[in-house]
Amino acid sequence: MSFSIIQHQAHIPPQFIWPDHERSCPEAPPPLDVPPIDLGGFTSGDPEAVANAARLIDQACRRHGFFQLVNHGIDADLIDRVHAATDMFFSMPAAEKEKAMRKPGDHRGYASSFTGRFSSKLPWKETLSFRYSADPDLVESYFSQTLGEDYAAFGCVTNEPPTPLKGMLMLIMFVFTFNGCRRVLQEYCEAMSGVCLKVMEVLGVSLGVGADCFRDFFIGNESIMRLNYYPPCQQAEAALGTGPHCDPTSLTILHQDQVGGLEVYVDQKWHSIAPNPHAFVVNIGDTFMALSNGIYKGCLHRAVVNSAAPRRSIAFFLCPQKDRVVSPPQELLSKGNCPRLYPDFKWPALLEFTQKHYRSDMKTLDAFVAWLNSTPKP
Repeated sequence: MSFSIIQHQAHIPPQFIWPDHERSCPEAPPPLDVPPIDLGGFTSGDPEAVANAARLIDQACRRHGFFQLVNHGIDADLIDRVHAATDMFFSMPAAEKEKAMRKPGDHRGYASSFTGRFSSKLPWKETLSFRYSADPDLVESYFSQTLGEDYAAFGCVTNEPPTPLKGMLMLIMFVFTFNGCRRVLQEYCEAMSGVCLKVMEVLGVSLGVGADCFRDFFIGNESIMRLNYYPPCQQAEAALGTGPHCDPTSLTILHQDQVGGLEVYVDQKWHSIAPNPHAFVVNIGDTFMALSNGIYKGCLHRAVVNSAAPRRSIAFFLCPQKDRVVSPPQELLSKGNCPRLYPDFKWPALLEFTQKHYRSDMKTLDAFVAWLNSTPKP
């Protein structure tokens, strides 16, 4: 049965029901005191602003790996247009969205609650994921090749003769969606890549390896963009939009709509993250945790759902180029952080592990290391 039908049922199928100990609490969890990192102040070069940003990010990343980014320089109109593009995609008929259905073992494409990949504890969500790289046409060409030249009509073409108003609305929708949607997503990915590189400068300064160390490592990044849609759920207390996990990527920059749902596990309990339209929420991923030799922590988080309103978010996952070796700078191995916690690896190996061998959770990196050690070397 299609997830589009399931989400409107009063009782959800058992594969969407999570164990009691993993469910969200009936009462709202306490909010997390999240440090705001002033990115504009850091990039201004003002010594006090640089020192303050480095201090706050160091404290947050040693404790839980989660912070907020303010004064980031991304125009609010661009963010609004990406949310509009997200709404447009997920409002398409199921048959149209499924043209981009994710293939087994591939991280790209449309996923409807991952019903084809998992058989239990299914997430109550739909996603669309695609790659970003320095190739200026990568995002735009993905939409054209995957959804086709006519995808922008979003199923609005019928055999009924259009009224003048309907025809004008269809034309406006076509122009925006086909020419605008894919372009705004390309523009947003480029902007997020730039923000990530600036954040890497802050992380380099905070770890004492210099602003250029991690920034240079991620220049030419080959990253992932994901649009998330969490429909209302009639049994919201039994389901989760996304189960507890740490992101396997390097850095996640997320923008939420105004419907709350993001929760972070800190000090042995869950905390809520209130939406802030002017800020990005950022968390360290497993790849950067390995790159810092475990000094900075991957952030355990989840997304809950509710019965009243849908929730949307847009996430950019920073990933290194596929041939880059994830290995901590020597400076981080000579300041009391020995021995090495994780072996050298390349990001595609961890990505393959999470797509074909392991469902990401709070122990993904440890499981990946064990898998690496047990895999025969060529």
